[in-house]
Amino acid sequence: MLFQIYGDKAGCQLLGWLLVFLGLILTNEIARRTKKGGIFFFLALPGALTVYFIAVAIGASMGAGWALNNPTYLYMNSWFHYAKLYAATIGCIGFMVIKYQWGIGKKNWFKPFPFVIVAINILIAVGSDFESAIKGALSADGWWLSSENVWLYGGWWNWLNGFAGLLNIFCMTGWWGIYSSKKKDDMLWPDMIWLYILAYDVWNFQYTYLNLPTHAWYCGLALLLAPTVAASLWNKGGWIQNRANTLAIWCMFAQVFPLFQDRSVFTTIPLLYADGFMDAAVRPTAANPTAQGVISVLSLAINALALAIIIRRAIQQKKNPYKNEIFTDTRDFQLAMERAE
Repeated sequence: MLFQIYGDKAGCQLLGWLLVFLGLILTNEIARRTKKGGIFFFLALPGALTVYFIAVAIGASMGAGWALNNPTYLYMNSWFHYAKLYAATIGCIGFMVIKYQWGIGKKNWFKPFPFVIVAINILIAVGSDFESAIKGALSADGWWLSSENVWLYGGWWNWLNGFAGLLNIFCMTGWWGIYSSKKKDDMLWPDMIWLYILAYDVWNFQYTYLNLPTHAWYCGLALLLAPTVAASLWNKGGWIQNRANTLAIWCMFAQVFPLFQDRSVFTTIPLLYADGFMDAAVRPTAANPTAQGVISVLSLAINALALAIIIRRAIQQKKNPYKNEIFTDTRDFQLAMERAE
């Protein structure tokens, strides 16, 4: 077991996970199937929230009590959360431009945009992993308190997972193989088959487990499984769109309602906190980093293996794996292309 799910809170923790998982699937379907849904979730809602975030920041800088005690300011004020929210939202908007063929969405030179925005998102996480590794090394016992008052346990596992993230960038193939679906409800990336999805999911789960430990039950498991399940069952080729949509929607929810994860019956922490709790006012006295080490090794190994498979296929097919699609003989690719315009 990776999380502390037992006792009186177990039922609420499981219910909370199910609500997040189903909620993300539902909102993704609304956002992807209609223009109005996409415009609401990725233009109107982020615009309104930006006004809210600016108001909170200005209020806090002026010493206003309502802002200083605002949950967003107290629990979600790190550079990472804002960078992730807006990077994911920009990705969603770009994907809509491609699938609806708005303006530059019709241009061939714009097709690598999905690669660029995903790579940026990965680099944001890699930077956070390396930050935790360095701060853990500078600490006497590995523990360091983040700006959001969460005790993190930095170590060699962060370096390994950071390197896995860098490899994951090079596991994205067929950058120009981007299509709009016949129904105009999806942007498709057929060459991004299950091999990449597996490598990404393991790496990203480990990122959340190491750097967002008090949120990983939701943003690690539920958030990753929602787009993967959709792509596996009814949305072949649309995984990256599903991932961006659910990530942006989750980031907006978590930024405004952080207490759902941090201070409620739904709060779930990993086994890392061997003391049985995480309290910013109490420095941890014990750690159980076994899972951190094991998963980081798996993350690096899986991404290295995926890249090796890509290189091997590229050599066999005498193709540049980034300019060309190399998984055209796989069932995932063929099913996705059946949906392509």
